Amino acid sequence: MEIKTLTFFSNYYNHHQKALCDEWYSILGDGFTFVETEPIEGFRATMGWGKEEVPPYVLRTYLNKENRNRAFKLALESDLVIMGTAPEEFIEERIKQNKIIFRYSERPLKEGFIKFFIPRLTKKYLHLHVRNRRKKIYVLAASAYTAWDFRKMFNSYPGKCYKFGYFPEHREYDVKKLMDMKEITADRETGDPDMPTILWEGRMLRLKRPDLLIKAAAILREKGYDFRLTFIGEGKERKKIQVLAKMHGLSDITKFMDFLSPPEARDKMADAKIYVMTSNFLEGWGSVIYEALNAGCAVVASHAPGATPWLVKNGKTGLVFRSGDVFSLADQLEKLLRNPDLCVKYGTAAYEQMSRLWNPKVAAANVLTLADDLSEGRRSSIKEGPCSVARILRNDWY
Repeated sequence: MEIKTLTFFSNYYNHHQKALCDEWYSILGDGFTFVETEPIEGFRATMGWGKEEVPPYVLRTYLNKENRNRAFKLALESDLVIMGTAPEEFIEERIKQNKIIFRYSERPLKEGFIKFFIPRLTKKYLHLHVRNRRKKIYVLAASAYTAWDFRKMFNSYPGKCYKFGYFPEHREYDVKKLMDMKEITADRETGDPDMPTILWEGRMLRLKRPDLLIKAAAILREKGYDFRLTFIGEGKERKKIQVLAKMHGLSDITKFMDFLSPPEARDKMADAKIYVMTSNFLEGWGSVIYEALNAGCAVVASHAPGATPWLVKNGKTGLVFRSGDVFSLADQLEKLLRNPDLCVKYGTAAYEQMSRLWNPKVAAANVLTLADDLSEGRRSSIKEGPCSVARILRNDWY
């Protein structure tokens, strides 16, 4: 069945969804609708989220009853519905009629199995997932661990999970010029074109473990390596990280910057040679990994975020370290500092992977292909990248 109408339900519209939605709109025109069910959270607004111009395909249900009623109609009549974080009431009738639905889901057990012992949450999970396991409901997995979590939870979507994620804007670069630009920036900022800047961006929360980078940097500086650190972001842990940098004698090579707008943050990635992502398993996806790979950074990522196993191919498009292990992080960073050519090798391969496979244009088209395949009773014809089959992956894979 050719998909001509697609409705995507989510809590709020933001820059992480814009590029993907724009692609669906370019393919389907007025056949695509993004249904926004609540205003953006205040703390995200302070980070520059929600500043985007609202495109014509966004329908805000909380503004009036007319919009809400229209959303219910779209939920029932569209060829395909994608259900993100939004009230289940919108698709209850569609489920009864057994029409195709894609659930857009991070891993449900990122906080651990303990949530499943809370009666209220268990009842909700059984209602949303287990009772409908034989319906035409499939999962667009925004984590490499999603399929494993759903298997542990009564095998809710057996063989029905597909690779996906979040797809911010894909920036086009001449990759050779991008690598040259990184050297020019290093020369301008440090007087040495070979001096690597190790970049970290995000909200400074405990789950994101910015302390790991400070501790690993202390090990590397003790070994005599030269580099610079830049932390971009704010949060409860920032003062602690600044104190930690001072304690380890890294203040002279460490810069702390406040939140930047999403475009400015992407510019900083394009300037940096090395990007480090340190989050633990509470990080559902980790869009900064996607963005840093697109910016041609040599990415060193914790194995815990949902994006790492699919996007960071260890020794090919970047390096992976064991989550929470300072020495593992230091070892991987040392490879890049000892052999600067690896920054160019991994950064180039990373950009090419994202340009070929993991970007909004490919993802949007693949969703429509997958929906067509499944509605006609075929297996997914997509063999790699977004909408290929998501295999079972456990936390201890690395």
